[in-house]
Amino acid sequence: MRLTIDTGTDTYEQAIAAVQAAYGLRPDVPVTWPDAPAAEPRPGPQDLADDDLADGWTDQLLFQMVASLVPGARAVLRRITELGGAASYEDVQHHFAEHPAFPSPPSKIGGTLTSVKAVQRRTGPVGAGPLLQRDERARRYRIDDVLVAGLQRAFALADARPDLLRGEPAGPAA
Repeated sequence: MRLTIDTGTDTYEQAIAAVQAAYGLRPDVPVTWPDAPAAEPRPGPQDLADDDLADGWTDQLLFQMVASLVPGARAVLRRITELGGAASYEDVQHHFAEHPAFPSPPSKIGGTLTSVKAVQRRTGPVGAGPLLQRDERARRYRIDDVLVAGLQRAFALADARPDLLRGEPAGPAA
């Protein structure tokens, strides 16, 4: 037996009814469901604002940046964003030392964040200063306030659409 469900047009109720009918649990599968609510379009980067926030950054570019990062760097950038855009090196290192999903020894955080700079060169606005600023003397990370709000919107979309994010590497980490 082969069962095909078109997730673009079939509703959840239609899919369940088709599976039930395939197993003989419910023989009356309606072809259409006239009272079914219209499918809500899934949010996407196009739903984010394209207005200049600062230094050429837009909500769409910030999402593109977040989506292009490797998962570990994305988690670190999210943590700094959650802390209001400013965090000490020690705060970040301590948070990720025993993180359940992205454990990272303190010596590796700087290397993980190197990808932020690399991704910004590819996806960020031309000539923009660094999104994630590092003050080596004060041992602090900083993101401009107006960009923190844009990153929060980008992470909200990332939570809603994880299918748009760069995933884990295919092979084991070296």
